[in-house]
Amino acid sequence: MADFSPPFADNPAPSPALQVFLDTSVLIAGIASGRGAAREVLRLGEAGIIRIYLSEQVLTEADRVFGAKFPTLIAEFRKFLRNLDPVLVDDPTRSEVGSIEGWINADDAPILAAAIKSRADCLVTWDRKHFQSRKVAENVEFPIFTPGEFLENYFGKNEER
Repeated sequence: MADFSPPFADNPAPSPALQVFLDTSVLIAGIASGRGAAREVLRLGEAGIIRIYLSEQVLTEADRVFGAKFPTLIAEFRKFLRNLDPVLVDDPTRSEVGSIEGWINADDAPILAAAIKSRADCLVTWDRKHFQSRKVAENVEFPIFTPGEFLENYFGKNEER
């Protein structure tokens, strides 16, 4: 069974808890790996140190990936979600997605639109190519990090693995 104990008990939680939108890649990596930056981000969420935001599409996509590539981890993933109790963000409307399609590729536009809609403090993803482009950075009002960058920026930890 996975260990989701709080990794940074000596670091006080930001007040109020930092609101962090996760994309599918972070959920998959955090559950599939026993260690590393994505796992640490999930541990912070489970400990209540940060507040995790997810869209319906992120959950659907993660469930599909676990079913296809990691079927033995589906039960663990679903149990983790129940324990995490994330803030679920409605999927963006076609209009909301359409308004940002010039900033990012069409496949990732719904995720970025959901992150914007959530009003989270930041977005954490492994997809540097699409989410950390200059065009996206010029148009969003929150930082977009890889899991390791997030840990370094907010908690002074570098767990990028």
